[in-house]
Amino acid sequence: MNELEAAKARATAAYNAAADYFDHPVSSFWHRFGRRTVERLELRRGETVLDVCCGSGGSALPAGEAVGPEGKVIAVDLAERLVALGEAKARERRLSNIEFKTGDMLALGYPDASFDLVVCVFGIFFVPDMVAATRELWRMVRPGGRLAITTWGPELFEPANGAFWEAVRAERPDLLKTFNPWERISTPEGLRDMLNQAGVGNPQIVAEDGEHPLSSPADWWLIAMGSGYRGTLAQLDPPTLDRVRERNLAGLGQSEAIAVNVVYSVARK
Repeated sequence: MNELEAAKARATAAYNAAADYFDHPVSSFWHRFGRRTVERLELRRGETVLDVCCGSGGSALPAGEAVGPEGKVIAVDLAERLVALGEAKARERRLSNIEFKTGDMLALGYPDASFDLVVCVFGIFFVPDMVAATRELWRMVRPGGRLAITTWGPELFEPANGAFWEAVRAERPDLLKTFNPWERISTPEGLRDMLNQAGVGNPQIVAEDGEHPLSSPADWWLIAMGSGYRGTLAQLDPPTLDRVRERNLAGLGQSEAIAVNVVYSVARK
């Protein structure tokens, strides 16, 4: 298995496992930032949208509302359990213009210039070669269309993130991650450089600092269970999982919020 296939397998396993908590109310930031990404794009009725790494519909659902029945949204994710959640929400909202499908954003097979808008929220960094992945997304944007990539800013989920990895280090140091893939593009300068390398010129980039409230430290554990951290947690036996949880929450103390800094980019072709 090569590096790309290994990365895809890790992301698929982690987010399929996380699906049972992914849409828990404590993790409302997925949909908050998905909607903000769409709002920044000023979508018009009748436009066609490709949303990759769509999760359970954080950006696909508001995009479907914005383009109306005359438009079309194709929402793609590797994790079939997240896709199923998105499909259920689209049916509930009677958004028949959204097609959710399980798939790989690098192998969708659409011709050049197929979409008015291509969106990727919190997903481009899962691909080892982000430049090549971005180039593939840009290829599918029509002349005059837009590419929107939203990624995490610095200090994501701190102080809970640091406490999490310290708890993992104490129990399973072999699982410790010393580098998060989004860190390369967690600043406007880093994201701009990656986009330029992919041939995406003159992107509009905005960094937004923010916090996500916690009603108690236990909220953080629910967030971890419904996110990429689940890939690490799934490798722990039950007694070890309990000890990691206790250490993590003790390390978090009485923190009432975690950092959720975001960087938005939009480029017109």
